[in-house]
Amino acid sequence: MSAKPTTPKGLRTRQSIVEAGRTVFDRDGFVNARMGDIAEQAGLSMGGLYRYFANKDDVFEAVIADVHEDLFRASVSRDHDFVTEPFEALLQANRGYLQVYYDYRDVMRAFMEAAHVDRRFRDFWWSMRTRHIDRFLRVLEKSGTTGAGASAAESRLVAESLACMVEQSAYVWFAQDELHGAGVDVDEAAHVVTRIWHRSFFQNMEP
Repeated sequence: MSAKPTTPKGLRTRQSIVEAGRTVFDRDGFVNARMGDIAEQAGLSMGGLYRYFANKDDVFEAVIADVHEDLFRASVSRDHDFVTEPFEALLQANRGYLQVYYDYRDVMRAFMEAAHVDRRFRDFWWSMRTRHIDRFLRVLEKSGTTGAGASAAESRLVAESLACMVEQSAYVWFAQDELHGAGVDVDEAAHVVTRIWHRSFFQNMEP
């Protein structure tokens, strides 16, 4: 990847390229997107674009990095404690994740496409989901809840399975909404997946 600019103008130009790339990847997907389309969307020459990014993979990585940070920041509970209000805490975290996923549903569809054809993005996807799971397990440990499994290893497996459930549900409901047919409201989706999380880890506590 090309070196990141250090001047305010350079940083603004780079961000405008990332935003242009998001538009192109939203529209065309990962495989069909072209650097020429990104340059045109950003209002730059090809030479100007290549000053900041070596290829479309580098642009896409920057796009996904921004989306991942938004997903990670949104999928926390700031208003509820997992010890005293586990259902509400899970609901706020799941709703935040699903809302951002919905907002970026087209680029997330492109991301899944990229993860299936390019190891670079497969590894990026893996690191993203692992980061979310690790954070949840730290919160779980801090709350003193053992969860459905009797050991840390079993709790990780449960958390991984639930993370897969949320991620795939978001992909089907939002990224593939045309195939799914029936629109799914983000609030409804959050309540559905939260009930499953809650029963798996806090089954002896009423929401």
